Amino acid sequence: MHHGTRDELLSRLTETVESVTVGHPARVAVDGPPAAGKTTLADELATVLRSRGRHVVRATIDDFLVPRARRYPRGEYSAEGCYFDAHDHQGLNRVLLDPLGPGGDRRIRHAVYDRTADAVLSPPVVTVPAGAVLLFDGVFLMRPELIDRWDLRILVSTALEKTVDRAVLRESRVSSRADVERRWRERYLPAQRLYFTLARPADRADVIVHNDEPQRPAWEFR
Repeated sequence: MHHGTRDELLSRLTETVESVTVGHPARVAVDGPPAAGKTTLADELATVLRSRGRHVVRATIDDFLVPRARRYPRGEYSAEGCYFDAHDHQGLNRVLLDPLGPGGDRRIRHAVYDRTADAVLSPPVVTVPAGAVLLFDGVFLMRPELIDRWDLRILVSTALEKTVDRAVLRESRVSSRADVERRWRERYLPAQRLYFTLARPADRADVIVHNDEPQRPAWEFR
């Protein structure tokens, strides 16, 4: 286990990403519970990599949700529904991960769903260079449907109770504390526990970032 500053963490992660040697764009998963700090870390890492001349594709699992009408067959607060029913993994593989993988044509779409409009999305196809890096953040990224698509797996770990507090602060303008806590305690956190039981992401991660204190993180390389 290593402890250090945020900049030291980003430097080590940058070195790790740049050490990935594959004949196609490097596909990097930034996994972790909601409000663990995945998006922030992926955005910061993208900034550093771009400053070093790498072409970076940023994408998120939130743009691969299924439409709301099909997202809650087990109920709005179901943990099983959150894990099994919420995301379009086939679409993710088809339009993004497989085209960037071995034998892929590197012609990608970064999304299949528009969260604002709650509608299927079909953005223009773009072609990325072979030396590009995909930084993809989201929940449940080391599940069986996705695990073999990643060339580097980063798990952002935070005490689950901290994610509740962060979510309350983050969503205070749009949701009451009671509504946020209910979603977290009945749906999101039990879904994470289910994920850790079924997929064991901590055993599959190449890097674990302990993000309880974002400015003084700890990390371990596998």
